Amino acid sequence: MTPDYKWLKTSGIISPNTWGNLPGGEVWTTPGEVNGVYVVDGVVGDYLCAKYGDLRTAPLRIEVAGNRLKSVACENKELEKEFWDYTHTDENSDRVGEFAIGTNIGVRDVIGNILQDEKIPGMHIAFGHPYGDHTGAAWTSKTHIDVVGRAFDIWLDDTKVMEGGRFLVTA
Repeated sequence: MTPDYKWLKTSGIISPNTWGNLPGGEVWTTPGEVNGVYVVDGVVGDYLCAKYGDLRTAPLRIEVAGNRLKSVACENKELEKEFWDYTHTDENSDRVGEFAIGTNIGVRDVIGNILQDEKIPGMHIAFGHPYGDHTGAAWTSKTHIDVVGRAFDIWLDDTKVMEGGRFLVTA
Protein backbone atom coordinates (compact mmCIF):
# COMPACT_ATOMS: atom_id res chain seq x y z
CA MET A 1 0.00 0.00 0.00
CA THR A 2 1.34 3.44 -0.94
CA PRO A 3 1.41 5.91 1.95
CA ASP A 4 -0.82 8.96 1.68
CA TYR A 5 1.84 11.58 2.41
CA LYS A 6 1.07 15.26 1.89
CA TRP A 7 2.89 17.43 -0.63
CA LEU A 8 4.05 20.85 0.55
CA LYS A 9 5.29 23.94 -1.23
CA THR A 10 7.59 26.67 -0.05
CA SER A 11 6.57 29.80 -1.90
CA GLY A 12 8.45 32.28 0.24
CA ILE A 13 5.28 33.45 1.99
CA ILE A 14 5.68 32.67 5.68
CA SER A 15 2.92 33.19 8.23
CA PRO A 16 1.82 31.54 11.48
CA ASN A 17 -0.06 29.00 9.32
CA THR A 18 2.58 28.50 6.61
CA TRP A 19 5.85 26.70 7.34
CA GLY A 20 8.93 27.16 5.19
CA ASN A 21 12.37 28.64 4.78
CA LEU A 22 13.85 31.32 2.57
CA PRO A 23 14.31 31.61 -0.25
CA GLY A 24 11.14 29.81 -1.26
CA GLY A 25 10.84 27.60 -4.27
CA GLU A 26 10.26 23.89 -3.88
CA VAL A 27 7.53 21.28 -3.66
CA TRP A 28 8.28 18.28 -1.51
CA THR A 29 6.98 15.25 0.34
CA THR A 30 8.13 12.12 2.07
CA PRO A 31 8.46 9.49 -0.66
CA GLY A 32 6.76 6.10 -0.44
CA GLU A 33 9.77 4.32 -1.92
CA VAL A 34 12.99 5.31 -3.66
CA ASN A 35 15.23 2.98 -5.68
CA GLY A 36 18.15 3.87 -7.90
CA VAL A 37 21.33 5.89 -8.16
CA TYR A 38 21.57 9.61 -7.36
CA VAL A 39 24.68 11.54 -8.39
CA VAL A 40 25.37 14.51 -6.13
CA ASP A 41 27.29 16.91 -8.38
CA GLY A 42 25.97 19.92 -6.46
CA VAL A 43 26.22 19.97 -2.68
CA VAL A 44 25.61 17.85 0.40
CA GLY A 45 23.67 19.56 3.19
CA ASP A 46 24.15 20.26 6.87
CA TYR A 47 27.72 21.07 7.99
CA LEU A 48 29.13 19.04 5.09
CA CYS A 49 28.02 21.77 2.68
CA ALA A 50 30.44 24.32 4.14
CA LYS A 51 33.18 21.73 4.62
CA TYR A 52 33.18 20.19 1.11
CA GLY A 53 31.48 22.82 -1.05
CA ASP A 54 30.64 22.28 -4.71
CA LEU A 55 30.98 18.63 -5.77
CA ARG A 56 30.97 19.27 -9.54
CA THR A 57 34.48 17.87 -10.06
CA ALA A 58 34.22 15.01 -7.53
CA PRO A 59 30.56 13.92 -7.25
CA LEU A 60 29.17 11.69 -4.52
CA ARG A 61 27.40 8.65 -5.99
CA ILE A 62 24.55 7.35 -3.83
CA GLU A 63 22.70 4.06 -4.30
CA VAL A 64 19.27 3.67 -2.70
CA ALA A 65 17.16 0.50 -2.50
CA GLY A 66 13.86 0.12 -0.67
CA ASN A 67 14.12 3.75 0.50
CA ARG A 68 17.41 3.04 2.31
CA LEU A 69 20.95 4.13 1.53
CA LYS A 70 22.85 1.06 0.30
CA SER A 71 26.19 2.49 -0.83
CA VAL A 72 28.11 5.70 -1.39
CA ALA A 73 31.18 6.30 -3.54
CA CYS A 74 33.32 9.37 -4.06
CA GLU A 75 36.89 10.21 -5.06
CA ASN A 76 36.99 12.21 -1.82
CA LYS A 77 37.15 9.31 0.66
CA GLU A 78 36.84 11.67 3.65
CA LEU A 79 33.50 12.96 2.35
CA GLU A 80 32.40 9.43 1.50
CA LYS A 81 33.09 8.21 5.07
CA GLU A 82 31.67 11.30 6.75
CA PHE A 83 28.44 11.13 4.72
CA TRP A 84 28.09 7.38 5.40
CA ASP A 85 28.64 7.89 9.14
CA TYR A 86 26.18 10.81 9.29
CA THR A 87 23.50 8.78 7.50
CA HIS A 88 23.93 5.99 10.05
CA THR A 89 23.47 8.09 13.20
CA ASP A 90 20.18 6.39 14.10
CA GLU A 91 17.86 3.72 12.72
CA ASN A 92 16.27 6.08 10.16
CA SER A 93 19.19 8.34 9.23
CA ASP A 94 19.76 6.25 6.11
CA ARG A 95 16.09 6.41 5.06
CA VAL A 96 14.93 8.83 2.34
CA GLY A 97 12.78 11.32 4.24
CA GLU A 98 12.31 13.92 1.51
CA PHE A 99 11.77 14.01 -2.22
CA ALA A 100 11.65 17.54 -3.64
CA ILE A 101 11.55 19.46 -6.88
CA GLY A 102 13.25 22.85 -6.82
CA THR A 103 11.11 25.50 -8.53
CA ASN A 104 12.95 28.78 -7.97
CA ILE A 105 13.96 29.81 -11.50
CA GLY A 106 15.98 32.68 -10.00
CA VAL A 107 18.45 30.16 -8.55
CA ARG A 108 20.87 29.46 -11.38
CA ASP A 109 23.55 27.33 -9.71
CA VAL A 110 24.70 26.12 -6.33
CA ILE A 111 26.50 28.59 -4.04
CA GLY A 112 27.21 26.45 -0.97
CA ASN A 113 24.14 27.48 1.05
CA ILE A 114 21.88 24.43 1.25
CA LEU A 115 18.67 26.39 1.89
CA GLN A 116 19.18 28.20 -1.41
CA ASP A 117 20.86 25.38 -3.32
CA GLU A 118 17.96 22.98 -2.76
CA LYS A 119 15.66 25.43 -4.56
CA ILE A 120 17.58 25.17 -7.85
CA PRO A 121 15.28 23.86 -10.60
CA GLY A 122 15.74 20.11 -10.46
CA MET A 123 15.27 17.33 -7.98
CA HIS A 124 16.82 16.64 -4.62
CA ILE A 125 16.38 14.12 -1.84
CA ALA A 126 17.21 14.10 1.85
CA PHE A 127 18.03 11.28 4.21
CA GLY A 128 16.65 11.22 7.74
CA HIS A 129 13.82 13.13 9.38
CA PRO A 130 10.70 13.29 7.14
CA TYR A 131 9.02 16.25 8.89
CA GLY A 132 6.07 13.98 9.56
CA ASP A 133 4.09 16.69 11.31
CA HIS A 134 3.80 18.26 7.84
CA THR A 135 3.91 15.24 5.49
CA GLY A 136 2.13 12.65 7.60
CA ALA A 137 5.10 10.26 7.84
CA ALA A 138 4.93 8.27 11.07
CA TRP A 139 8.67 7.79 11.63
CA THR A 140 11.44 10.11 12.83
CA SER A 141 15.19 10.61 12.82
CA LYS A 142 17.58 12.90 14.68
CA THR A 143 19.24 13.80 11.37
CA HIS A 144 18.18 15.32 8.04
CA ILE A 145 20.67 15.83 5.22
CA ASP A 146 19.82 17.06 1.73
CA VAL A 147 21.78 16.12 -1.39
CA VAL A 148 21.53 18.36 -4.45
CA GLY A 149 22.45 17.60 -8.04
CA ARG A 150 22.35 19.61 -11.25
CA ALA A 151 20.65 19.53 -14.65
CA PHE A 152 17.90 16.96 -14.08
CA ASP A 153 15.34 15.61 -16.51
CA ILE A 154 11.98 15.05 -14.81
CA TRP A 155 8.90 13.23 -16.06
CA LEU A 156 5.49 13.26 -14.38
CA ASP A 157 3.76 10.16 -15.63
CA ASP A 158 4.42 10.31 -19.39
CA THR A 159 4.99 14.07 -19.59
CA LYS A 160 8.53 15.41 -19.57
CA VAL A 161 8.36 18.61 -17.47
CA MET A 162 12.08 19.37 -17.11
CA GLU A 163 15.13 18.85 -19.27
CA GLY A 164 18.63 19.66 -18.11
CA GLY A 165 17.29 21.67 -15.17
CA ARG A 166 14.96 23.81 -17.31
CA PHE A 167 11.19 23.59 -17.01
CA LEU A 168 9.43 22.67 -20.27
CA VAL A 169 5.92 23.49 -19.08
CA THR A 170 4.40 26.79 -18.04
CA ALA A 171 1.26 27.67 -16.16
